[in-house]
Amino acid sequence: MNDLLHPALIYLLGAVLIPFLPNGKVRATILLLVPIAAALPLLLLPYGTYGEVALLGETLTLFRLDRLSFVFTLIFSLAAFLSLIYAWHVRDTMQQVAALAYAGSAIGAALAGDLITLFIWWEGTAIASVFLIWARRTPGAYHTGMRYLIVQIASGVILLGGAAIHYRETGSLAFDALSLDRIGAWLILLSFGIKCAFPLLHNWLQDSYPAATVTGTVILSAFTTKLAIYALARGYAGTEFLIYIGATMTLFPIFYAVIENDLRRVLAYSLNNQLGFMVVGIGIGSELAINGTAAHAFSHILYKALLFMSVGAVLFRTGTAKGSELGGLYKTMPLTMVFCTVGAASISAFPLFSGFISKSMILSAAGHDGYYITWLILLFASAGVFHHSGIKIPYFAFFAHDSGKRPAEAPWNMLLAMGLTSALCIGIGVYPNALYNILPFPVDYNPYTSSHVITQLQLLWFSALAFGTLMRTGIYPPELRSTNLDSDWMTRRFAPAIIGFVTRVFAVLWEEALRGANAALNASLTALHALYGPTSRIARIQATGHMVLWLALLLTAALFISLLDIS
Repeated sequence: MNDLLHPALIYLLGAVLIPFLPNGKVRATILLLVPIAAALPLLLLPYGTYGEVALLGETLTLFRLDRLSFVFTLIFSLAAFLSLIYAWHVRDTMQQVAALAYAGSAIGAALAGDLITLFIWWEGTAIASVFLIWARRTPGAYHTGMRYLIVQIASGVILLGGAAIHYRETGSLAFDALSLDRIGAWLILLSFGIKCAFPLLHNWLQDSYPAATVTGTVILSAFTTKLAIYALARGYAGTEFLIYIGATMTLFPIFYAVIENDLRRVLAYSLNNQLGFMVVGIGIGSELAINGTAAHAFSHILYKALLFMSVGAVLFRTGTAKGSELGGLYKTMPLTMVFCTVGAASISAFPLFSGFISKSMILSAAGHDGYYITWLILLFASAGVFHHSGIKIPYFAFFAHDSGKRPAEAPWNMLLAMGLTSALCIGIGVYPNALYNILPFPVDYNPYTSSHVITQLQLLWFSALAFGTLMRTGIYPPELRSTNLDSDWMTRRFAPAIIGFVTRVFAVLWEEALRGANAALNASLTALHALYGPTSRIARIQATGHMVLWLALLLTAALFISLLDIS
């Protein structure tokens, strides 16, 4: 009976039934009921394993519910519900089906107890999510979706290869802690790293998320990368070099986000930055660090969705998310501005907001375990987050200058979704124990100590002072209509240029080789024609006496040779 309660199957069943329902309020209402129904097994079932299936002599665990998977599946369910409220007005069957299949696949992967089940749901998230990009129905969205799909499918193929090699090396398919003394575990880590947007593997995120629909971007922000965080926490907690990968992830997106004009791309870079904090926590691997990672993933899904919702509402009403084309929108979109500010305060880790009670756990874990340089990097990255998401997003969207645009306020369902998400961001910040009580390990941590609060307020104050000074002096990068060059320039510009150059060189060499071969062939034919052609000496008509003489000479030579053999 428990097999029928698998939350992912409830999502998939909803995705199958939705196209047959009338496309209107009835369908939108049923869409909202799916995540509620799917959350019930998570809330009612005790921790344990369910749905074990025998396959080719191996036991696959389809449903493993423990404290780590519970945190992630709970926030995935909550994110799906809030996203579907935000998308209430959407009447696009493609987006509705894709949203349910995507959320269900992410939850199925988080509940997987073995690598094969993980792979199936892993690829499910890739296939379902790409339709949220294609749903925009533009040539650019199609090409972006193809690039996104290639990366995501490649991640799954590497995961499957790693699982096969891991099984050959260990005889186990269990999805638990993995040791990096075997190549299979390295391949699995690479697969997780692609989906987590590790440095140099990250550009699919900034390329694809801003290319999706208004509501699709909100849904995309919740699942793929956080599923990778869960997978890393499950398989590679305490892997030290992840600390340095995570620290790098927190740093480099800051500079891109500061100069980026498209506010949804700013948030995509910011998302990459926040993932870095979680990867650092996984690398540290202590109970406090893993709790901080889980808590920050929970908080991040909420406030990042809130920021994407607010910028999406602006895009929905004005047709643009370019900072250079916005400003002054607080006059006609005041509620959206307030909700955006709540998201900005949360991601900036203001006290009494959700980001503060989760990010501080990771910082404390880094300091407690002696990673002082990493602690300083995370502190600097926190200041950068305040610059590009805490200040830049609301400032350039609503206050920077008067763009002259006077759009209507966001639709009621968007406001409701943003309002509920804002309430959660504030509620978790004010009462963190509600989140702490469901974390993977028992929590003995108080974020609201004087040192934590004062340090964070000082950081935010000086960061705001720096932003104001840079703006007043004109040093801060202006919002320009431009395109940032990131590492994807290597694959999208440099590599094609090199391939094109090499192709042209080989084409020239091949042409010259053909020309030389043709010349040699023509010369050979000319020589043969001169020797054996109709005008050659051999082809001329000879006198009979000459032929008799040649014949006599040949017979004489033959006779002489035969006499030599006899002697």
